[in-house]
Amino acid sequence: MEQLLTGLYKWFWWENIWLPHNCSWANLEDRNGGVYPKPRQLFAIIPYAFGMLVIRFFVERYIAAPLADFLGVKSVQRIKPQPNLVLEIFFKNCKKKPSQAEIRRLAKKCNWTVHLVEKWFRRRRNLEIPTLHKKFQEACWRCIFFSISFVAGIIFLYDKPWFYDIWQVWVDYPFHPLLPSQYWYYMLEMSFYVSLLFTLGIDTKRKDFKAHVIHHFAALGLMFCSWSGNYVRVGTLVLLVHDVADIWLEAAKMFNYACWENTCSALFILFAVVFFITRLILFPFWILRATLYYSIYYSAVPVIAYFQMNGQLLVLQALHLYWAYLIFNLLKKFIFIKNLKDSRSADEEEDSCSDAEEECVKNGSKNGSGMSKPLLNRNH
Repeated sequence: MEQLLTGLYKWFWWENIWLPHNCSWANLEDRNGGVYPKPRQLFAIIPYAFGMLVIRFFVERYIAAPLADFLGVKSVQRIKPQPNLVLEIFFKNCKKKPSQAEIRRLAKKCNWTVHLVEKWFRRRRNLEIPTLHKKFQEACWRCIFFSISFVAGIIFLYDKPWFYDIWQVWVDYPFHPLLPSQYWYYMLEMSFYVSLLFTLGIDTKRKDFKAHVIHHFAALGLMFCSWSGNYVRVGTLVLLVHDVADIWLEAAKMFNYACWENTCSALFILFAVVFFITRLILFPFWILRATLYYSIYYSAVPVIAYFQMNGQLLVLQALHLYWAYLIFNLLKKFIFIKNLKDSRSADEEEDSCSDAEEECVKNGSKNGSGMSKPLLNRNH
């Protein structure tokens, strides 16, 4: 077993996988005061990720929660259903939304009325749906993080030659030493994405949940590989391009939950413009063009890392196209129909309100208060 693990370790770090043919790991040893990236440095991400969770806790509790109260986001108290073992077993093992025939059968079995069984399932589903207050706190935390990371990226990179001329990414590769700002920028981003993996089970889930999981793993895989092979320059540019659009999306969500419809719509349109510029223009025609085309100039024979890293970048671009399709549909409905619903949250709409909220909705409809829908509904 020891020999097998040793063999796998040597194969995984085989130089022909990671480095061009005229380079070796010896070229990346620290020398002349220069420090070079090493995979073992990434072990620090685990404690940093737990530190990120602690920071998130304090931000959500002492910044996001008071801000939500200030903006008028109500913290709805979910009503727990009456304990019933038969209905609980059916809810967990069969269906969360039983048919009318199943409800009548369960009502007979429990000696309840049909109305009580329907109310039990509605309240039970509501327990698994996060409140707008919780969604606001999550969006606020991500908005604050992406804002800080984008500003930090600009400060770290604005005076670097490869920020303006991406050809400089490959000049003297891979013998450029690591800058302290690049180290902390990577630690900041990787610890954030690892912390998101830790909280996948408790964060709000949407229809594109699987796409987000794929995105997190692709992002972490790219950061690990770019760090290990000293592709740090192009890695920092990828991170910078991705952060800027997310700021406006999370801000739009915050005002969406606060029912500031005009502000939400304006921020979402701004997000869409920034998204299309950064992820459908800059990312493929600036960064992908450099990684796919410019790198061939340095090494006429591409190494395995060339295909592996560019493959992950193409996965990210495929996700960008998928999200661009969703964004385009929302904008098209906003322009031509003026009656919108976020397709990612369609399944949440029916069960997202408590009994008190239902009464408000009924009273509002009876009074004829036809409110026009915002660009995104409150479940976005």
